[in-house]
Amino acid sequence: MATGTERAQRGIQSIEVGGELLRALVHAGRPMALKDLAREADMTPAKAHPYMVSFGRLGLIEQDAASGHYRLGPLALQLGLISLQQADPVHIATPLIADLAQRLGHTIAMAVWGDRGATIVRIAESPSAVHVNLRHGTVFSLTSTASGRLFGAYLEAGKVQALLEAERRRSARPAAGMPDAPPLPSWKAFEAQLAEVRAHGLSRSEGEIIPGIHAMSAPVFDHTGAIVLALIAIGPAGIFSTAWHGEIAKALKGCANAVSQQLGVRP
Repeated sequence: MATGTERAQRGIQSIEVGGELLRALVHAGRPMALKDLAREADMTPAKAHPYMVSFGRLGLIEQDAASGHYRLGPLALQLGLISLQQADPVHIATPLIADLAQRLGHTIAMAVWGDRGATIVRIAESPSAVHVNLRHGTVFSLTSTASGRLFGAYLEAGKVQALLEAERRRSARPAAGMPDAPPLPSWKAFEAQLAEVRAHGLSRSEGEIIPGIHAMSAPVFDHTGAIVLALIAIGPAGIFSTAWHGEIAKALKGCANAVSQQLGVRP
């Protein structure tokens, strides 16, 4: 007698078999002949054809009248658009940064772009005894933090230049009792820094905010190519490598790419 759990997990094999044809069509990214689709799904054309007929009736695929090739249909497009609208990058990334913190042994944070700049919205603490104190709602400087420069590299240039000027005005009026802030870079010098970020697909900071604390940041993009999140790894300089092709850089970029793909970015 099947248990309730077994009944809940039981699927319909024919749907899963037919789904391999849809998966092959999505993976190819172009219209395909039936024989090619069948080969990619590891079945014969005769077996594949009835599935394609049913998918066509549902609107999941459609067939070009001239070439006979199959492409995704209007229902598939609607499903994709609804999925993108419902995708929440913070929700998708949250379990991934927790796993990343465990694997790397460093604190991992997530920032979105807010009215005042890159703003921390999630934190996964380091499992080691060494912790870097961060708080939700912390806003990072545009020019002197890894996440600030990361957003600066991928936001619209005119907007970034205006933000730099606003930061320059604020730094010229330090609060009472606070030391003068370090001089901000010129727009030309800052552009060069942002170009380096784009060249590597990463941003890094070495002891800029807190001496002895390093950080790296990787971008998450949505299906339109717009940056929606910054994933940030933070740790003590002695055990934190900021090498562009180091372990932290590769793991951080891999995690960011995984989130981007779930938001509709093709690998």
